[in-house]
Amino acid sequence: MENYKVLVIGGSRNIGYYSAVRLLGLGATVTFLLRSPQVFEQDETIQNYVKEGKARLIQGDALVKNDVRRAWSEAQADDTRPVDFLIFTVGGTPHFSLTKGFTISPPNLVTQCLINALETLPSPHPKIITISSIGLTHASHKSLPLPLKPVYSYLLPAPHKDKCGAEEVVAHCAGWKWDARDSAGDEILGVDWTSRVPNAGELKDITVIRPALLTDGECRADVKDKGSEAYRVKEGDLEGSWTVSRKDVAHFLVEGVVRHWQEWEGKCTSIAY
Repeated sequence: MENYKVLVIGGSRNIGYYSAVRLLGLGATVTFLLRSPQVFEQDETIQNYVKEGKARLIQGDALVKNDVRRAWSEAQADDTRPVDFLIFTVGGTPHFSLTKGFTISPPNLVTQCLINALETLPSPHPKIITISSIGLTHASHKSLPLPLKPVYSYLLPAPHKDKCGAEEVVAHCAGWKWDARDSAGDEILGVDWTSRVPNAGELKDITVIRPALLTDGECRADVKDKGSEAYRVKEGDLEGSWTVSRKDVAHFLVEGVVRHWQEWEGKCTSIAY
C-alpha cells in the first residue's frame, strides 16, 4: 500500500481512526477531513506521521460541500496521481432520550455527508468503502438475534434511519436492488437527492461494511496472529451477529477489503464474531 492516497471522512475516532492508523503504518498517505484538527494535538502516532508528510489534517465539515471538495484536492496534492480510496466512517455523537432512544444532530448527518462526498467525486473515481450497520433494513433486521431486536428497534432507530439513507444512496449509485420499504424518505435524503450523486448504476468501485453491535474491545485479529479467523464475514446478512470490536472492523477494512479489493468490490458485507 506504499504510496496509496487515501481520504478519510469520519476519522477522528473509532473505525475511521483505527483504519487510518493501519493504512499509515503500511505506507499510505492519509488525508483527514476534521471539524477540529486539534483532536490529534496530543496523539503522538498521528503527529509523527504529520511530521513525515504522510498524514494531512484538513479543517472542514463534511456537511459543507465546498469543504469536502477542498479535501479531495488536498488528498490529491503533490502529483497528478488520483486518490486511491475514500474511507467514509461518519457517525454522530448520540444523545439518549427516553421517548426516542439514541438520536443524533442533525438527524441526516451521515446521509448528507455521504451525498456531499459523492457529489464532489474527482475523476477518475476512487474506490469507496463505507461503514453502515447490520439490522437496518427489513431483511437485515430479521437476521438479528432475538434479544437484540428490541435494542435496535427502540434504542437505535434514529441513527439507523440515517445510515439506512446512506445505504440507499450507495444502492442507487451502484445499481443494487433496494426495497422501497427501507427508504429513509425526503427528511433524511432531501428532495431530488438523486440529481446530486452519480447516476444509477454508475458507481461500481464501492463497498459497504455492516458491523454487528460495536464494542471498544481489542483487535482479536492481531492477537496471536489469528487474522481474519478472529471474526466472521459474509456478503449480505450474517446469522447470529451479536457484537464485533471497532478495531476488528478496521482490521477487516484494511487487511481484507483494501488488500483484496476485487474480492469485496460491489458487495455489502456483514462482520461479527
